[in-house]
Amino acid sequence: MSNTLQSNTNDLQSYWMPFTANRQFKSSPRMLVSAKGMYYKTGDGREVLDGSAGMWCVNAGHGSEPITAAIREQAGRMDYATAFQMGHPQAFELANRLTSLLPKVLEHVFFANSGSEAVDTALKIALAYHRARGEGSRTKFIGRERGYHGVGFGGTAVGGIPNNRKQFGNMLSGVDHLPHTHNIKKNAFSRGQPKWGALLAEDLERLVALHDASNIAAVIVEPMAGSTGVLVPPVNYLNRLRDICDRHGILLIFDEVITGFGRTGAAFGAEKFSVQPDLMTMAKGLTNGAVPMSAVATTARIYNAMMDGPTDLIEFFHGYTYSAHPLACAAAIATLNVYKNEGLFERAAELEQYWEEAVHSLNDLEKIIDIRNIGLVAGIELAPSKNKNNSIGYNCFLRCFEEGLLLRQTGNTMALSPPLIIQKNEIDRIVGILRDVIDHLE
Repeated sequence: MSNTLQSNTNDLQSYWMPFTANRQFKSSPRMLVSAKGMYYKTGDGREVLDGSAGMWCVNAGHGSEPITAAIREQAGRMDYATAFQMGHPQAFELANRLTSLLPKVLEHVFFANSGSEAVDTALKIALAYHRARGEGSRTKFIGRERGYHGVGFGGTAVGGIPNNRKQFGNMLSGVDHLPHTHNIKKNAFSRGQPKWGALLAEDLERLVALHDASNIAAVIVEPMAGSTGVLVPPVNYLNRLRDICDRHGILLIFDEVITGFGRTGAAFGAEKFSVQPDLMTMAKGLTNGAVPMSAVATTARIYNAMMDGPTDLIEFFHGYTYSAHPLACAAAIATLNVYKNEGLFERAAELEQYWEEAVHSLNDLEKIIDIRNIGLVAGIELAPSKNKNNSIGYNCFLRCFEEGLLLRQTGNTMALSPPLIIQKNEIDRIVGILRDVIDHLE
């Protein structure tokens, strides 16, 4: 390594890191330098078991050769093509592949580059759809407390995590929120879907009465809230939201950026929970995290409402420079092939029971106040530290990393979402490290 490169690598000050305590990190950096299968390798040569699929992304494991090869081949053939008034074959192939995998009602796909962009796109589509139908007064959106829908102004506005909202003012006007579904008193240590909580969906009727249905464009929820700490929907909760939206002509948007591509033990949360949305966002697992890409799927009803007027008129004034990027399309097609050829969605379903038993074996630890799971996801919530200056969740994250396990920490909840290629012995290792670390936390 040249002296110049070494110097540039070791100087950490120029990079303003996202969602990171920059000063803490730069005082004690945690560097990942390579990844393969279930494991990262750190700068000091340690192997770290990936208990979070990177960031809910790497469902097929790191360094999947078919995906790597597809990106390499596409880069040599065509590196970029605009998606504005032009197309390339892989974009259409990918859209067709996705619609064959999605719930039957979702027949059209609009491509973007991140979950945040997908959410903002879905919100725009909802507004444009109602305007095209002559109901332009439908401009309000209903999100949910503790929901996460990315960092765009639209997604931040409908999101419901206070720290993600407090610095940025009102953002979108006309946004309201449903209550979240987390209730430790009634649902602590539930396995799979909690039995209590469907009645919380009825609050949507209150919001309809407050704002009037004629002013509400859409309700947006994550089928399973991930970033806030794995909140699994109560039995029949999503069904009730669907019923109420149908009654009042309101679109239902599922944000499946986290729950898509096998994470819940089915292709999508919509399939897992047997509820079909009008629009669905997806990202992360779409390309196995290899190339940034996202998408919004819509019903034919929504798409066709926009296909009116002169045929040479642009129907939807929205899109991105990198929509349907050739490298992203190649990565996504290869990723879908890997999912199918290796049976990873089925594998997640087969491992769900073993995973559930393993994570719930920790419920004897007194520092744990709740464990939640669905598919190959779990949230382990810790009791707050008695020392108000001490973040027990952050300390748990650091200790786990030191012991060779990477997981996601959100507040005092440890979020687990390993690649779907995980083996039973690796599940046991995750649980063993967690037991040892949590048992020694102060």
